[in-house]
Amino acid sequence: MGKAKQIDRRWIFLLIFIGVALPLIFTIGLPLETTKNVQMVYDMVESMPKGSKALISFDYDPASMPELHPMAKALLKHCFDKDINLIFTAMWPMGVQMAEDIMAQLQDDYPDLKYGEDYVNLGFKAGGMVTIQSMGKNFREIFPKDMNGNDIDELPIMDGINNFNNIGFIFSLSAGAPGIKEWVQIAHDAYGRPTSGGCTGVSAPAMLPYVNEQQQLTGLLAGLKAAAEYEILIKTPGTAISGMDAQSIAHLIIIIFIAIGNINYWRNKKAEKKGGK
Repeated sequence: MGKAKQIDRRWIFLLIFIGVALPLIFTIGLPLETTKNVQMVYDMVESMPKGSKALISFDYDPASMPELHPMAKALLKHCFDKDINLIFTAMWPMGVQMAEDIMAQLQDDYPDLKYGEDYVNLGFKAGGMVTIQSMGKNFREIFPKDMNGNDIDELPIMDGINNFNNIGFIFSLSAGAPGIKEWVQIAHDAYGRPTSGGCTGVSAPAMLPYVNEQQQLTGLLAGLKAAAEYEILIKTPGTAISGMDAQSIAHLIIIIFIAIGNINYWRNKKAEKKGGK
């Protein structure tokens, strides 16, 4: 008895390509269970009164966009739906462009948003923890003007904003340092402000102790899965859900072919034993 015919690897590549491409074109929405850390972030935003002001720091660059951009978009949508005014900063040089890109994506959904009233981008400032400490004392010493050169005293959104005590919550979208750790050590530990963050999946193990053990972070969005969970919570499917669907289907196809390979191996071994008798 001859050996079972091997599957042409080109068929495997084709099926994986189709399995990944289709969910990115047509949202499937495979079920996802909302984890506690994601629910905590959602509940924090929900608890903010209308007209509250939150600080969102874009501490990442294009290399981390696939994971952090979807959660940033979902978080901003949730805040705008709750009429929370947003102050953007960046501890990374490219963070300014990340914030601008998200706002460009949301323009059609929120055409009535007014710059300087509903949101403002203060821009990038080097210095990491030193900059954050100075912001905690006086915003205007660090950011006398926004990224466009406007005097922040002339922007309605900055009325009454002198330091962290005037901020509802702080959220860092972080791909490394400076990022979540620096924000939590100053905004939460020194000023007692509700602080949360979103990070890449590979960074999550280092961030989780701040949530689970030390309770310094109010929840955590970790990786694409957390972004997909957040999209489900705000009932707005986006690229995170599509990405998780594609990932799940690709994994399923790989598992199926592994199973087929093992079955063929077992059948070949059985045939060899029979042929040897």
